[in-house]
Amino acid sequence: MQETYASADGLITSILSGIEEVKGNDISLLDLRDIENTVCDYFIICNGTSNTHVNAIVNSIQKTVGESIGDKPWNVEGMENSEWVLIDYVNVVVHVFQKHIREFYDIESLWGDAKVTEVESSFNQ
Repeated sequence: MQETYASADGLITSILSGIEEVKGNDISLLDLRDIENTVCDYFIICNGTSNTHVNAIVNSIQKTVGESIGDKPWNVEGMENSEWVLIDYVNVVVHVFQKHIREFYDIESLWGDAKVTEVESSFNQ
């Protein structure tokens, strides 16, 4: 069991670094481990300011994770319009939104039982 969480911690750290690298906004980490019948252990949610910014965030996450821990996503969906891109690393799923799409779907409210951690950005917005 410990190995799973250790690898999740490394994956989460790499994903957050990838988001920070290209100034992704409003980063949240949802811990789903105490909720029954979830599809993964964690969601990481952030947003970009445009299609181009969302694409840059997604590409930065994949590059950073690949270089730091050698992991590749199991699946990536939503690159066609880059309004909501989902990157599935099996036990960690990343949602990269444009701000208005994130507000519309409000995933944080749908998973209201999750432990939510707001991640402070190292840059000024």
